[in-house]
Amino acid sequence: MMFSKSILRLKFFSVLFILLLAALTSCGKGGDTPTPVSTAPTNLSLDATVSGTSGNVVFKAAATNAVMYTFDLGNGIKDQVSVTGDLTYKYATSGVYTVTVVAKSASGASASKTTVVTVTTSLSLVWSDEFDAATASAPDPNKWGYDIGTGSGGWGNNEQEYYTNRTTNSIVSGGTLKITALKESFSGSNYTSARLLSKGKFSFKYGKVDISAKLPAGGGTWPALWMLGDNFGSAGWPACGEIDIMEHIGNSLNKIYGTLHYPGRSGGNADGATTMINNATTAFHKYTLEWTDVSIKIYVDDVVFYTFANKATMPFNQNFFFIFNVAMGGNLGGAIDPAFTSGVMEVDYVRVYQ
Repeated sequence: MMFSKSILRLKFFSVLFILLLAALTSCGKGGDTPTPVSTAPTNLSLDATVSGTSGNVVFKAAATNAVMYTFDLGNGIKDQVSVTGDLTYKYATSGVYTVTVVAKSASGASASKTTVVTVTTSLSLVWSDEFDAATASAPDPNKWGYDIGTGSGGWGNNEQEYYTNRTTNSIVSGGTLKITALKESFSGSNYTSARLLSKGKFSFKYGKVDISAKLPAGGGTWPALWMLGDNFGSAGWPACGEIDIMEHIGNSLNKIYGTLHYPGRSGGNADGATTMINNATTAFHKYTLEWTDVSIKIYVDDVVFYTFANKATMPFNQNFFFIFNVAMGGNLGGAIDPAFTSGVMEVDYVRVYQ
């Protein structure tokens, strides 16, 4: 009996050991963890509501099991993320845009839907100067200030003139702004001129600019109608960005430059183009900038000659201010004709539309 009981005890503990070993082995296996189910969003819908001619479009996407929506707006702007599925976007130009939304679930599975949106935009005049003062006077101080000096402090280009705020160098008369470069001895320089800017008075982001101007003649003259980013003082140049709507070199008569400066492409390596016109110094021509979040275009007399693909990484997505000036010589102006005595840039108007 004692032997039988010992056998029974041995069998009992053997079975118990096997059961415990099986339980421990089972708990140690990671394969028993349930695999999450990859559930893609379903019932995806995409609605678009166009707001008149403002360019604004309200998008509403919805789907079952979606936790995030990403929009491709059909104009080069992609990866616009919305958690709710609601997104409002303002198109800068008229067009037919194919818009795609991708809905994603918590597991990363996705579904997509596309719609076509027709947008018609109508621009309104938001700022201008017609330079139509009743009597000859200095430029409107509510719209224009001045850079004074030679620019040796960091904003010049090795030019030979001294910029002043005298009406001798900048005056509104006869329906135009006249910026006059003169050969004269002044504050250590052999030439004077004016450099007007709207900094601190008017700046803007995106839109259309029209400027009507007649340019000065003479070797060494360097008139410019251009813009700098509002953050010039903090970011410096070229990080702030520069948009040259029009530059002309008296030593290259009738050749018009349209140029952008930004990190990696500035100075002699700037991004731009040129075009030839007739009578740049004897007739008024219209110089136009069309600027959006996806493109920058520069025109002369309604003919585009330079196009740039703007994108979010560029500095051209902030407010910019105007600069109008006539330089003498310098990095681009080159040699000054010894016979030069004076040259005038006349601006009939500047108009900004958005």
